[in-house]
Amino acid sequence: MSKKLKIGIFGFGVVGQGLYDIIKSQNLNLEIVKFAIKNKDKKRSLPAELFTTNHDELLDNPEINTIVELIDDSDAAYKIAKKALSTGKNVVSANKKMIAAHLEELVSLQQQYGTSLLYEGAVCGSIPIIRNLEEYYDNELLHAITGIFNGSSNYILSKIFNEGIGYDIALKHAQELGFAETDPILDVGGYDPKFKLTIATAHAYGLFIKPEEILNVGIQNLKNEDIQYAKEKNVKIKLVPTARKISSKQIIAFVLPKFVKSDDFLYNVENEYNGVTVQAAFADKQFFFGKGAGGHPTGAAVLSDIAALRYDYKYEYKKYHQKSGLIYTDKVSLEVYLRYEHEYTLEKLNITDISERFARNDYKYVIGTVTLKSLLENNELFQTKDVFIAQTGRIIYSTQSIEAIAQEELLVN
Repeated sequence: MSKKLKIGIFGFGVVGQGLYDIIKSQNLNLEIVKFAIKNKDKKRSLPAELFTTNHDELLDNPEINTIVELIDDSDAAYKIAKKALSTGKNVVSANKKMIAAHLEELVSLQQQYGTSLLYEGAVCGSIPIIRNLEEYYDNELLHAITGIFNGSSNYILSKIFNEGIGYDIALKHAQELGFAETDPILDVGGYDPKFKLTIATAHAYGLFIKPEEILNVGIQNLKNEDIQYAKEKNVKIKLVPTARKISSKQIIAFVLPKFVKSDDFLYNVENEYNGVTVQAAFADKQFFFGKGAGGHPTGAAVLSDIAALRYDYKYEYKKYHQKSGLIYTDKVSLEVYLRYEHEYTLEKLNITDISERFARNDYKYVIGTVTLKSLLENNELFQTKDVFIAQTGRIIYSTQSIEAIAQEELLVN
């Protein structure tokens, strides 16, 4: 028997409206009591008495037992979630930045007050990846989780590679459709997929990594020369977050553009769709596909969390509580394509094992290897327009890592 939820919702934007539309069309054991909004003068499609600008009208209302947080402001979202959890209310959130930055504390609050925070809608839209990592893979040894986590940047890249549209025009189209914000840097700069990767890594490996410790390089510096190079090599460029186990005790995580070959699941993930690949010791490779942007896809994920709360569902964070001793490391090398203008860029990054090099007055690139540590230390280089980097997909392990992985494989088999 499900219990009745009385809901207070923060935000009535694209996702909030999408959620309301879905709830309205379903016969569910829940009631929306009130919406908290920022702009009281904006015209709404619902009666005015359903809205308030006073957060405490929801947070201090004893009738409301569930808070749904759907706002853009991560600091305000954190305060809302913290107060709600601390006063006995369960919370559903789609704010990936807030959750990524405060997850360890929020897990502790849930344990302390016996409340539940669910956030399927914060990672990859309609794809139920968090629930799968929590339940299906709870006892799995995961080698890697990777994919396309951002519908906005993927839409832009799809238009570039499939229709020959320039970056600026593709970005404008994404903004007009509501996939990208007026300031799109969170999406195209790789910040949004980094926040999502941080959350997924916590459930996949039980490891809480601070977002600022994870490398994120985006597609905002992509130029026609980079696109032409990729096409000549018969690959597409996708913005790909990756978390990978490189030894029995070490995890790497980063967000980088990647050359994706035609035999990769991600090659045919287009437009606003997301795709997640999970590589596991027992289940082998599995692929999840679904819409990653838009009010209704994210609203459906939020509703799934709300519905789960009717049956007192909680994330158990099993891998975190197992205390496996995993650590996050930057001690690995990646093979990359690097387009640059000044020779000191190669020296600063310490690019080694160069297997391909090209130079003319207006275009220079190399294919070589670079350490993740060096990329993190020189991240400011990738904010300038004259540098673009993409991983080829090849990771160079240390001898110790190879031996440790081989030993782990023996134990599994």
